[in-house]
Amino acid sequence: MKRMPAAFLPPIALDAAASAPMYGQLAEWFRRAIMDGRMRPGQRVPSTRSLARELGISRVPVLSAYEQLYAEGYLETFVGAGTCVARSIPGAAFKPGAAAARIAPDDVAQGNSRRASRRVDGLRAPAQTWANNQGAFRVGLPALDHFPVAAWSKLVHRHARQPLVEHMVYGDPMGYLPLREVIADYLATVRAVRCDASRILITTGSQQGLQICMHALLEAKDRVWMEDPGYPGARQALKTVGADIVPVPVDEEGLVVDEGIRRSRHARAAYISPSHQFPLGCTMSATRRMQLLNWATRTGAWIIEDDYDSEYRFGGRPLASLQGMDSGDRVIYVGTFSKVMFPALRVGYVVVPEDLVCAFAAVRDAFDTFSSTLYQIVLADFIGEGQFARHIRRMRMLYLERRNALLEAIDKHMDGRLQVIGAQAGMQLAALLPRGVDDVAVSIKAAQKGISARPLSLCYAAPPPRGGVILGYSGASVHELREGVRQLKACI
Repeated sequence: MKRMPAAFLPPIALDAAASAPMYGQLAEWFRRAIMDGRMRPGQRVPSTRSLARELGISRVPVLSAYEQLYAEGYLETFVGAGTCVARSIPGAAFKPGAAAARIAPDDVAQGNSRRASRRVDGLRAPAQTWANNQGAFRVGLPALDHFPVAAWSKLVHRHARQPLVEHMVYGDPMGYLPLREVIADYLATVRAVRCDASRILITTGSQQGLQICMHALLEAKDRVWMEDPGYPGARQALKTVGADIVPVPVDEEGLVVDEGIRRSRHARAAYISPSHQFPLGCTMSATRRMQLLNWATRTGAWIIEDDYDSEYRFGGRPLASLQGMDSGDRVIYVGTFSKVMFPALRVGYVVVPEDLVCAFAAVRDAFDTFSSTLYQIVLADFIGEGQFARHIRRMRMLYLERRNALLEAIDKHMDGRLQVIGAQAGMQLAALLPRGVDDVAVSIKAAQKGISARPLSLCYAAPPPRGGVILGYSGASVHELREGVRQLKACI
């Protein structure tokens, strides 16, 4: 039988001076709660002993009330679950939300809905049916079937079995210090990032990192460069603070800095993904990087560097970060473990310029105080004991195999219908569709076949002259990728 909801103690108030007896008041309270939908069919009710103790009365009136409710069909018993609200209430007594309807007239409710809609209207995205599938081409999904679950579980068990008191209290808004220390060592070694633990802020994923950046750096109407096409999540984060987004085109060398200067020389900030541009996959050239840093230094602008999956580069070692080239402390570096570990981990980080640490910590504290301490502790050990580095090496080889299989399948089955771009790194590639083909329509049709081909056009500020799809390959097997290409062909 389906598990019953827990029996919580309800907020019952009894009037000892009332003419109605105690058991009558109790029975009437339960009837009203059931009819108003405050208590649901199958929900457990407190035992007579615990309810009498909570109300400070004899158990006798509670027993009498329950017997009355049994007789009327409002309560019943289930083996192993105790006393519960009957699954079939007499007549049409059970009316979820009836009480709410009485106290909230339709016009008031609709007015609230309209006000809420206006507040979030700018954040709404089109219905993303392609994001509901876990099979071929899901963007941002790592190879969960190859994650070292045994090693991870051992560390979780180690720290969850007998947690220290200091790990159960409120944590530092900047994050768990040992984790920040190992991240600082890792970033300095692998990404040439200039930092120490005092400048690292732990976040609940890179999306929150972007949100914190926007709230700490920007005011409403501030102009911000954004790659076009670019990451939709960054666009949403900018909209939450009312920033004025300046779309700047991207070519094979990355962000076109000269065009950004022409469109808005005195922009407050620039958002970029220089190591593996999302979604086109290009890498920002050294010349463009120097142009961007010089512009930021001259104008006092900030650069937000999103380094979301730089660990996976197939043509050599990962490139050094833009932040590592910055001598003027103008770059805020954002990274995440959700792409390289597993999405539900929800741990990211921001490397903050020294003079902004206090401001970022204050914003982090205002958002949700701190991230889960347990996962921070486990991740610190996972990195410190070498498990993370071994996992990255294994995934780099696996993703190279899967990328090659996808490219081979496209070449074999697509008959030139897809023009692949940006396949040198990362966990996905972009491919252009034939001119005149609606990429959103293709994506919706593909979703109906169980595959997730993300439309490229949704990453642009305005409809592009040619649509395309973004195809993730990290989270699907070689067989799934090959079959996915066959399915996608039928959708174009």
